[in-house]
Amino acid sequence: MLKNHHAGDRTAAPPASLRLLPRATWEAELREVEKRLLANPNSADLYFRRAFCLSELGRRAEARQEYIKVLEREPHHLGALNNLGSELVLTGQRQAARIAYQEAVLRHPGDPMSRVNLGHFLLEESERMTVKQLLQEALQLKQEARGHFEHALQAAPEYEKAHEGLSYVLADLGEPEQAEQHRHEAFQKRAVMPIPYRGKATPVLALLLVSTTGGNVRLQKFLDEQIFQTYVVLPEFYDRNTPLPAHQLVINAIGDTEVSSAALAAAQAVLGLTKAPVINPPAAVLATGRTENAARLACIPGVVTPLTVILPREQLAAADAAATLARSGFTFPLLLRAPGFHTGLNFLRVDNVDALPAALAEIPGPELIVMQYLDARGADGKSRKYRVMMIDGELYPLHVAISGNWKIHYFTAEMAENPEHRAEDAAFLENMPAVLGPLAMNALRQIQPVLGLDYGGIDFGLNAQGEVLVFEANATMVVNAPDPEERWQYRRPAYDRIQTAIQQMLLKRAGSVPLSA
Repeated sequence: MLKNHHAGDRTAAPPASLRLLPRATWEAELREVEKRLLANPNSADLYFRRAFCLSELGRRAEARQEYIKVLEREPHHLGALNNLGSELVLTGQRQAARIAYQEAVLRHPGDPMSRVNLGHFLLEESERMTVKQLLQEALQLKQEARGHFEHALQAAPEYEKAHEGLSYVLADLGEPEQAEQHRHEAFQKRAVMPIPYRGKATPVLALLLVSTTGGNVRLQKFLDEQIFQTYVVLPEFYDRNTPLPAHQLVINAIGDTEVSSAALAAAQAVLGLTKAPVINPPAAVLATGRTENAARLACIPGVVTPLTVILPREQLAAADAAATLARSGFTFPLLLRAPGFHTGLNFLRVDNVDALPAALAEIPGPELIVMQYLDARGADGKSRKYRVMMIDGELYPLHVAISGNWKIHYFTAEMAENPEHRAEDAAFLENMPAVLGPLAMNALRQIQPVLGLDYGGIDFGLNAQGEVLVFEANATMVVNAPDPEERWQYRRPAYDRIQTAIQQMLLKRAGSVPLSA
């Protein structure tokens, strides 16, 4: 009855287990446990079983309290420490979850499950550090996670979740061959993984296609476990001679064309086994690469796309690199980016040809993406990056990030301590057409059908003429809920509208009765 944690946008799937029991089974067991507790009110094991039943029924707040009762009676209870950590993660109480996992490892150093839970947690934290540009801290967390995964495999050499964690962390640490070996051990027997359904009505049956190499769209959080019975399918490892689980809808969550092209190709083959509606067909996703978008969106009135090409490192490092770039149509400043990286990692602006060698020394990879720099500065000298989500044919504003730096991400922009910037963000969320103007709004409406995505988004700036400067447009755009602090609550209605739109779309495509707004 231990719960195995999982990592962010990697596979986002639990291990297959005996947890897919009918709701009535858990309700009956809960009644039996509560009856036994009346006769034995100090039993840690009974409180633990009650907590587990409550969790399976989706009553998470009560489950947390029951795990705490277990720990009051047995402070080092292995199952309670691990399962409480998992419950805390699911409800966003990450610091408390970390303490629970660390205590499990401290008190049970030889237990592989505790090591794996903490390792996956640290790997998630490293991703959060990377988003905040705290790269040294992220590296330290990855190395610590690696140690826990390796320790777990010493105790349990065939432990799939430990192999899974190592496949992620070794890929991030630049050891692709070892990562591939662990990836095979992790997923070769887990091509289909069910997620528990905790609703009372007949569930909506959905398949969620994800890649084992990352680059997945974080759509699972919108698949409410009270509504959907979801099966995670890994196309790279799926045996196409095996029938797919019963389903009403297929959701392709593989979104990154740079790191997941093989998974997208495998997903297309898997879709040959079904006639169900598909959210974000792989062919549409494959067409959203940076170079493809730059070419096909450039002809839309009111849109400016950056000249974008992929060049071998050797050409950029050669003595005639300036001439090579000029022949391709580039002028300085320009941008260099390593494929497969996000959140600003390995992404630099090069202001002149003399700065090119230093930039190449910082960025890895045999091929690099070269992009023309688009100036998105306003009259105040600050750069702005707008994000608009495109859900089922409609446009939804998510945020505008404002910064004195050309490379903008919402978490590192000048928003938290600047009320004027937050006021501008709020105005954008409340009345997007008034902020962007008719030229940009018309451009966005024309971009959406060209992308052909059911779920996607666009990051862009505006020039002095009000034209859309396209930075990125694809399915990988993340929709994060606002932090609970009061200063961010103005963002809550916009987030709720997007969340409702996504769930309405999924239910409509599955042929189910739509949710009330």
